[in-house]
Amino acid sequence: MGAGIAGSSAALHLAERGYRVVQLEADALGQGASGRNGGQALVGLATGHESLTGLLGAGDARAAWDMTVEGLQLLHKLCERHRIDCEWTPGHLLLGLRQRHNTELRHTQQQLHALGYDGTQLLTRAELPDHVASQRYGGGLLDPRSGHLHPLKYLRGLASAAHNAGVTLHEHSRALSWSQAPDGSVTVITAQGQVHCKQLLLAGNATLGATAPPLARRIMGVGTYMVATEVLGAARASALLPGNAAAADMNWVLDYFRLSRDQRLLFGGRVSYGGLNSQDSARATLGRMLAVFPQLQGVHIEHAWGGWLDITRNRAPDFGRLSPTVWYLQGFSGHGLVLAGMAGKLAAESMAGSSERFDVFARIKHREFAGGTALRRPALVLAMLWYRLRDLL
Repeated sequence: MGAGIAGSSAALHLAERGYRVVQLEADALGQGASGRNGGQALVGLATGHESLTGLLGAGDARAAWDMTVEGLQLLHKLCERHRIDCEWTPGHLLLGLRQRHNTELRHTQQQLHALGYDGTQLLTRAELPDHVASQRYGGGLLDPRSGHLHPLKYLRGLASAAHNAGVTLHEHSRALSWSQAPDGSVTVITAQGQVHCKQLLLAGNATLGATAPPLARRIMGVGTYMVATEVLGAARASALLPGNAAAADMNWVLDYFRLSRDQRLLFGGRVSYGGLNSQDSARATLGRMLAVFPQLQGVHIEHAWGGWLDITRNRAPDFGRLSPTVWYLQGFSGHGLVLAGMAGKLAAESMAGSSERFDVFARIKHREFAGGTALRRPALVLAMLWYRLRDLL
């Protein structure tokens, strides 16, 4: 269930192995996070490598890291093989705002070198104007291998490839419930009908909800927002980001931005841990954009949107099984554009009988969010106030 990047990748890889695959998507293709995200394609995990080592140990943490690098390679291979024009653009900037961030940037580069991921460039304040036209930042780390793309075009390309491989996709077919027979086979109930299958993959992420309550308790849906400016023109757009890299800062509640192919600035800079509320979201995000690029004062915002992303308590992905014939993928925590495609491939490998790589991620321990159904979100909001205060200080 689910036809985002993870579900579509799994469907494609299973179909290529000869499986008969049916996908159920609650909405239209691309209406969830897979089609509406910031388009930043990064290696690594949201939890960070040191935290991942604490969760898995050095060996499995390194294996998980290597699979995120493979995930970026997989993205390129899929686009080449299936002729997906996803507007791939190389380059990603991690930007520091405070002195402690410069120390963290140096540590991050050293850590990447230790993992065999070379080629990053540490940038001083004096060097930043060649990459981003903002006085807000004091240092940066440029990763020339990560980059950005048009997420909806990438997803539609994956879905088209899956269709060509024989996958049947049913949009607007929300799964209401599912059950298992004694032999392990699964029946999925929708408003339109039923699907009977030997194996099931749950890839609904933040929208899974009551379809799988044990999984829903381990993730939290976080509202996030983006705006797109009017077309700026080539000169004005390239002056903002001369190298055309995507960028994100190092705050807990971070700003992230990039240029589109049609010369708009796409800017995301606000999250809501209290739930998605679109009221005034464009105005608030515009304010954050102008704090980064005051030279855009007066520029018209032509598009604004919000959506859900799913986070886990430890910010590590949550992959595993609910039974020998039911798999799940969730908890990408804002780092899913690269990882979701790889996760789909790993799930397909496991469903076909080879689980060694999938089980590296399945060994990560996850806890439920505190507070139960009624109090879990207010408890998270209070916890996030501390991180926002730390950003300000």
